[in-house]
Amino acid sequence: MSDQYSVLGKAPGTEDLKKLSSPGNTHLTINKLNAGYGKMEILHNFDLFVNTAQSLCLIGPNGAGKSTILHSIYGFTNIFSGKIEIEGKEITKLTPAEKLKSVGIAYILQDNSVFPDMTVEENLLMGGYIKDKTEESFEEAEKILQKYERLRNRRNQPAKVLSGGERRLLEISRALVMKPSVLLVDEPSIGLEPKYIEMVFEILGDLQKNEKKTIILVEQNAKKGLEFADIGYVLVSGQIAIAGKGDELLSNPDVGRLFLGG
Repeated sequence: MSDQYSVLGKAPGTEDLKKLSSPGNTHLTINKLNAGYGKMEILHNFDLFVNTAQSLCLIGPNGAGKSTILHSIYGFTNIFSGKIEIEGKEITKLTPAEKLKSVGIAYILQDNSVFPDMTVEENLLMGGYIKDKTEESFEEAEKILQKYERLRNRRNQPAKVLSGGERRLLEISRALVMKPSVLLVDEPSIGLEPKYIEMVFEILGDLQKNEKKTIILVEQNAKKGLEFADIGYVLVSGQIAIAGKGDELLSNPDVGRLFLGG
């Protein structure tokens, strides 16, 4: 039986979504969330289930609410009703700083969030700005520099000398200084040359498989996002229209017609 739930019959329900995340190890849960900006509601009765060390890609047309999901998890939206939990602990009303510090949620923004005149190392250390112990930030930054030669070779140079792909690597790495368990990644491939897109997705794959990070990403390049992710949700007007395993959605003709240029 296919683990794919399609808009053609009816939109996927809560139980359908739970099956995709194979219950029992659910890391992050969203239940019946209504959220938006100011008084405008963008997400309607939205559910989401993702396991530890699982990746979930959100695709859909502009304005469907993809980034609003990341913003809601992180604490950037008005939440009218519903709740968000990490491992059973409700985090709906926590501030972004509290979420980063207490339950390990990090948000990797779209491009251009590095500080161009600071060195690569100084940029990394900014990732630990809310740590109580600064020596922990230095230790984490050093581990990251040892892991990624591209950053290590430029540690004392200003970030503005980095290529687009190296800047994205720095943005991801800076989020890792706080040792988060959940990474919210907004448009990792935007504005990058193909070789750097491959590099960024390899890095995210390494973080998921080897460091057991839970990854929720929004990706305009639907093909790339679904090739990478374990699960995909297709959003339309703030609701899930289709959900399934990433590779199944890639071969779904409706998804292909709407989002993959097929």
